[in-house]
Amino acid sequence: MRAGLSLGEEVFADGGCSVLAVSRPGYGRTPLTAGESPAAFADATAELCTHLGIGAVTAAVGVSAGGPTAVAMAAYHPDLVQRLILQSAVGPLPWPDRRTSVGARLVFAPGTEGMTWSAVHALLRLAPDLGLRLLLRDLTVLPVRDMLAALQPEHRARLVGLFSRMRSGHGFVHDLQSLRTPTTLAHMAARICRPTLIIASRKDAAVPFPHAEALSSAIPDAELVESQADGHFVWFGRDWPSTAERIRVFLTRPETKPVLLRRTSG
Repeated sequence: MRAGLSLGEEVFADGGCSVLAVSRPGYGRTPLTAGESPAAFADATAELCTHLGIGAVTAAVGVSAGGPTAVAMAAYHPDLVQRLILQSAVGPLPWPDRRTSVGARLVFAPGTEGMTWSAVHALLRLAPDLGLRLLLRDLTVLPVRDMLAALQPEHRARLVGLFSRMRSGHGFVHDLQSLRTPTTLAHMAARICRPTLIIASRKDAAVPFPHAEALSSAIPDAELVESQADGHFVWFGRDWPSTAERIRVFLTRPETKPVLLRRTSG
């Protein structure tokens, strides 16, 4: 994911917020030098907000592997961040599993990443159903055929379009390095003094539900919402309308202001 790919921002726009979408190091056009760790990139993003004249954001939103950077934003820049929202976010537990880590270093390495995504994009053009089966099987604990069968046609089309534009650049391999120290994330989470909304599904195989539970336990003022989605993409769950309403209520408390910062996923 990068800032140019849209996923779930509608709920924030509907809540009256403007959205500042930021590509993390290695994704999009953001160089790795923008932040070697989530805390370092949080500092860089805070400087960006200052440069843009943004003195406060309604919420920092962390999606998937972008979660730790959003946590760092709330922990180290509480004067800037009024709220924290974490969606399918990596928490203070080891991530990813060894199989995923070893495989990612092979297929997403600088010399092979471009070829990998070219093959994915070609497969989605020629055989979209097969492509979705291959891409979604590691994102759900369910048999992937069951997840696909439950997808609404418009959601299936959105996923094909999303995957067809994805590129991990140097970002995912960088994540494997920068997110190796879950104890650091736990310490950052314990520092947070802002209201936090955590949304996750027990059927998520990419970032298992215990990550959400660990974040909920570590962050003092956190509310955990269990999504009924069939995998990592909580936006396509059958209960998303009610979850979206909870987000809007969370954002529109009297003390919030109409600016929002989103942290893109890996």
